[in-house]
Amino acid sequence: MKTTFLTAFILLSTLPGPAQTPAADPYRPVYHFTAPKNWINDANGLIYTNGQYQLFYQYNPFSADPGHLSWGHATSPDLLRWTPQPVALTEYKNADGSNTMIFSGSAVADKDNTSGLFPAGTTDGLVAFYTGHVERPGVVLRQHQNLATSLDHGLTWQRYAGNPVLDIGSKEFRDPKVFWYAPQQKWVMATVKADRQQVYFYESKNLKNWTFLSRWGRAGDTVREWECPDLFELPVPGGGTRWVLLISAGNPTEQFRGQQYFLGQFDGKVFTPDQPYDEPTYIDYGKDFFAGVTFNDAPDNRRILVGWTNDWAYARDVPTGTEWRGNFAVPRELSLRRTTAGLTLVQQPVPELRKLGKDALNVKNRALKPGPTGYEVPFRGESYDLELTLKPGAAQVLTLNVLQSEAERTTLRYNVARQTLTLDRTGSGNVGFHPLFASTLETAKVPLQNGLLHLRLLVDKSVVEVFAQNGETTLTDLVFPRQHTGRITLTTEGGAAQLTTLRLTDLSQLTVP
Repeated sequence: MKTTFLTAFILLSTLPGPAQTPAADPYRPVYHFTAPKNWINDANGLIYTNGQYQLFYQYNPFSADPGHLSWGHATSPDLLRWTPQPVALTEYKNADGSNTMIFSGSAVADKDNTSGLFPAGTTDGLVAFYTGHVERPGVVLRQHQNLATSLDHGLTWQRYAGNPVLDIGSKEFRDPKVFWYAPQQKWVMATVKADRQQVYFYESKNLKNWTFLSRWGRAGDTVREWECPDLFELPVPGGGTRWVLLISAGNPTEQFRGQQYFLGQFDGKVFTPDQPYDEPTYIDYGKDFFAGVTFNDAPDNRRILVGWTNDWAYARDVPTGTEWRGNFAVPRELSLRRTTAGLTLVQQPVPELRKLGKDALNVKNRALKPGPTGYEVPFRGESYDLELTLKPGAAQVLTLNVLQSEAERTTLRYNVARQTLTLDRTGSGNVGFHPLFASTLETAKVPLQNGLLHLRLLVDKSVVEVFAQNGETTLTDLVFPRQHTGRITLTTEGGAAQLTTLRLTDLSQLTVP
């Protein structure tokens, strides 16, 4: 029997009082996706088909630790209600005794049966591409690209007898993203030679035979290996388009991993960036957003990104227990916007999130006086959607604390003179499970817009996502509070400020219809 999980809402109180009572599992998010149990990492095979968003992901069927990587599976009609499905693709033993794990990849709908792998007349066959990670205990032997087919919208899969379909004899060749390139009526694959920090492009007419096109890379952040490429086209305000290349690599803080993007043109063979990208352009400035990829075939040409909220520096150590480990950010809709910094990739929580919850609080035009007391938002909880607009006025620093208790808080701090936004989890609760977890602060440049600072925070027990200036800058961090008072406070330093608007939506309950 399948169980449908609906992220919904309940309004507890709009007055200060007891916090939302933490469930038996104090860290499992309410409205961020988690598997029912065990380990997950990268999102894979994202595609919309048969009226459903198909979410596959790196999954260990046996425990909450990394290993035995397979493709887990869940489906949703609206990116909100997720139905767990059986494991889609599982690791397997090879004839020589080695083992193949199912690493990251993508999925396409072979609507015209270009592969010839489906019965005549089939218009909804799915083809998944994954990296076969071949190993013996402690020794990686090779990585190559493989395919599998499904005739039932991704519920069951058959590995192709002719696998691998692409093998260059490398141990660092992975993460195929395949898409249809309509101008030349062909399929294109973007994959990475991870250790060379390059994207390799291939073409195919039948999804089985692949021809090398070009390579590009060694730009932006080159501190770590490159992983999980994605390539897609977005409209530019005022006319025209740009191609967006996503790469998971390093982080603004070198000890961690993150994700960057490049804008340019793609002619079906070569990606040509708009600029040299001597400096990286990051998708997220927090520590915990990685391996984000987008849905193929989303309705209305929407480009929707799903990223893993964790970091390999401490991923296996996060204190969520032995039942589950790992979750995804709320799906983000992508667009391009012209800003003072130039053409910018903008991320916004999908508008479907507005269907959840109930307005708990609306505040307008409240003066914020300087001092340590500040303004306490008359709401307590650990799962909510908070939007606010601040006018700094004479203030030098604006500070927003969430998940606050007597001794703990997660802090968002804006320095007016520097126009920087800092996410600080050093006092957020349990930070001692790994020495790197709270070793640095996360800071991004965030210029005021018409003298205003717009913030949106998605807070969900152990996840904090920050969207600044309507999605022009994002910061995502995990936090693990040990106290659960759930206070929210605003303070200013150096002078008075104005809270022009504040809206809070309570998202505290998970219901099963």
